Amino acid sequence: MTSRETTGLLTLAEAPVRQSVFEQSSDLAWRMAFGAIGWPWLLRSLSGGRKADKRRLLASLGLAPDALPHLGSWKADTAFLNHIVETIARTRPAVVVELGAGASTLVTARALERHGGGRLISFDQHAGFVTATRDWLAENGLSADLRHAPVNAGIEGWPGRWYDLGDLPASIDLLIIDGPPWTIHPLVRGAAESLFSRLSPGGHILLDDAARPGERLVARRWRRAWPDIAFRRVGDGAKGTLIGVRRGARALPVAANDADRPRRWMAAAAGLVALATTGWFAANGVGLDQSFVDEAASSYQASIEKQAVTSPALRPPRDAAIARRAGVTLPPLPRGWRVRDVRLHAARSGPAVILSLTTPAGEAVSLYADNVETPAGARPLLAHRAGTTVAYWEEGGMAFAIAGALAGDRALELAATIINGRA
Repeated sequence: MTSRETTGLLTLAEAPVRQSVFEQSSDLAWRMAFGAIGWPWLLRSLSGGRKADKRRLLASLGLAPDALPHLGSWKADTAFLNHIVETIARTRPAVVVELGAGASTLVTARALERHGGGRLISFDQHAGFVTATRDWLAENGLSADLRHAPVNAGIEGWPGRWYDLGDLPASIDLLIIDGPPWTIHPLVRGAAESLFSRLSPGGHILLDDAARPGERLVARRWRRAWPDIAFRRVGDGAKGTLIGVRRGARALPVAANDADRPRRWMAAAAGLVALATTGWFAANGVGLDQSFVDEAASSYQASIEKQAVTSPALRPPRDAAIARRAGVTLPPLPRGWRVRDVRLHAARSGPAVILSLTTPAGEAVSLYADNVETPAGARPLLAHRAGTTVAYWEEGGMAFAIAGALAGDRALELAATIINGRA
């Protein structure tokens, strides 16, 4: 397999698995909803990175210029591959487990050979692809423990089907997650947390496609359930990477209420069908988790009505210090914006900060800041809530929202003003 050989745009076909009518309907609903809101990320993923970056990566590993196939689509891009190489060079892992074989397998095997010679165990759901990848590595003088793992298992608390992994090492130093594909379920990779208890202290997790809405929701759940793992999303490349590092000794996840799980998934699936079929996603341009938008809109209404949110009003000059103590990083406001009030807010995710502002044009708006994952990126998305328009975006691991009684174009313009730091 070389760069002279192209691979298909879509993932390989999945083997049929028996599912109940409810499971089929639920998975279909999620795929429909994700397709309705996730197409911009899917289009971006067609780019596998710049050819120059790919050449530099191969040269750094001592591989032939045509050693990798064409990247992009369902394959890892150069940014994710570089994260793998850098992590291996820095941490020298003894055991690497990879979910989803392919280009990342070749790069990982070569990086391990150059940096400590650790063991690579790679799983993929397609038996033929496992054989082809094993032969491909051999052509490049490399080897790995490649295993066929059908996606016919279920992991409690997560929808979709998961790998039948069989025997696993007791300790994992690096976990690479590049499968299964979202076409099984947009949240399917969340089940990878079933391996987190095996992660060694200081061990790393690398999740590909971290910019997609499904993976953002997965990351949010992981952050809540695994407080001993520090997660951060890196926005380089076409797809984004979520990096997790275990802080200390292993710990069990924070358990959800088991009795609530079936009801939560059933309600979510039914809601997604209704939203997707009415075109709600296209009209509002927002993702599956609406709590951030709801809180941003309600914070604006509360500031207009001069109601206490969760704490007494604080002096505007102290806003940056207050935000830092709450773990929130505020963007610098452009010249001419006036801070009328600063408040702390107990959001569902933890402490958030609300700034009541007046723009240079005299508009009363609020800036809501929280350390959460949303479907937005550096480019703002738009939503509407009961007469309030919300333009929201993410930057530096934080989510921000401008809310007010504004036209949609004006809300986006104000958000761009803050993002670009214009007067």
